[in-house]
Amino acid sequence: MSEAAQTGMSDIQPEDDEISLLDLLQVVATHLRLLIVGPLAAGLLALGISFAVAPTFTASTKFMPPQQQQSGAAAMLSSLGALGGLAGAATGIKNPADQYVAFMKSRSVQDAMVDRFKLIDRYESKFREDARKTLETSSVIASGKDGLITVDVDDKDPLMAAQLANAYVEELGHLLNRLAVTDAQQRRLFFEKQLANAKDNLVKSEQALKASGVNSSALKASPVAAVEGLAKLKAGITAQEVKLASMRGYLAESAPDFKQAQTELAAMRTQMARAEREEPTSAGAKGADSDYIARYREFKYHETLFELFAKQYEMARVDESREGAVIQVVDTAQPPEKKSKPKKAMIAIMTTLATGFALLLFVFIRQAWRNASAHPETAAKLAALRASVRRPGS
Repeated sequence: MSEAAQTGMSDIQPEDDEISLLDLLQVVATHLRLLIVGPLAAGLLALGISFAVAPTFTASTKFMPPQQQQSGAAAMLSSLGALGGLAGAATGIKNPADQYVAFMKSRSVQDAMVDRFKLIDRYESKFREDARKTLETSSVIASGKDGLITVDVDDKDPLMAAQLANAYVEELGHLLNRLAVTDAQQRRLFFEKQLANAKDNLVKSEQALKASGVNSSALKASPVAAVEGLAKLKAGITAQEVKLASMRGYLAESAPDFKQAQTELAAMRTQMARAEREEPTSAGAKGADSDYIARYREFKYHETLFELFAKQYEMARVDESREGAVIQVVDTAQPPEKKSKPKKAMIAIMTTLATGFALLLFVFIRQAWRNASAHPETAAKLAALRASVRRPGS
C-alpha cells in the first residue's frame, strides 16, 4: 500500500470517529428536556415518598466481653512470637469476642428476646421464626479490633430500640450463667457433677451402714482404726484419678502440673498396695460383724471422696471468680434523639442519578433501533426476528 493511501485512511478514521461522537451528542441534545426533567421529577417524587415513610431510630450499646485467663497452650504459643501466631491460626485459635457475638446471635438469645418483648405481636409475625428473622435483620452485632462488641438495633420507637440493645447484653449474661466457656467454668461444672454423684453415693452408703446395725464384737474389731485410713486412701486415689481426667481437658500430658499429678497418683497407689498387705485381719468379726465393717469402710470411702470433691469444687469456683467472667458495659444504649432512616437527601440524589442513567440508556437504545430499522439489510433481519418470536413452534 502506498504512503499516500495510508495517509488518506488515517485522515478518514478521525472523521468517522468525530461523526459518531457528534451523533451521540445530537441524540442527547434532542432528548435534553427528557434527560433533565425526568430525573428531577423522579428525585422529587422519591423525596416526597420518603417523608411519608415512618422514621427508624438506631440505638447502640458497647461492652467488653468476659476476659479469659490465658491457658498454658496459648501462653506457649504467644512466647514463640510470629511462629506462635502461625501455629495459633493453624489450630483454629480466633478472637474470643467472636464467640460472644455468636452467642448473641444464637436462637436461645433470640427466643428470649422474642418472649420478653412480645415481638411476635409487635412485628405482626405469624410464626416465631419470622419474628426471629425480623429481629436479626434489625440488629447488627459486631466485634471491633479494640476487643469491644457493639450492638446496634433499629426500631420505629427510640425507647424500644434502646431496650432491645440493652436486653441483648442482659440475655448474654443469662446464657453465660448456663454455659461453661472458660477453663475454670468447665472445671467447676465437672466437679459439680462429680460432687452430686459423690453425695448420692454417700447417702446410700450411710443408709446401708445404719441398716447393718452395731454390736459389741464389731466395735471390738475397731473398724475406725483398721478401716478408716484405708478408705480415705482409696478415696484419695479415686479423687486424684478424676482430677487427672479433668486436667486432660486443658493441659497437655507433658505439662509440669500434669506430671506432678501423675507422680502423686503413683505414690498413692503404692501406699495403697502396702496398706492392703499390712491390713490386720479381723478374725473375730464374722457374719454380720464383717458385713458391718465392709459397710463402714464403704461409708468412709464415699465420705472422704465427697470431702475431696467439695474442696476441688470450691477451688474451681474461686478460679472462676478470678477470671472476671463479668460483662462490663462501656456505653449503655440510650433512646436516640435523631432518626437514622430514611436518609431523604441520599434517597433523592440516588433516585435522580439512577433515573438519569436509565433514561440515557433508553434514549441510546431507541435511537440505535431506529437507525437499524432504516438500514434495509438490518430491517430484514429484525423482521425475521419478530416473525420467529411470534411463531416459536415453527
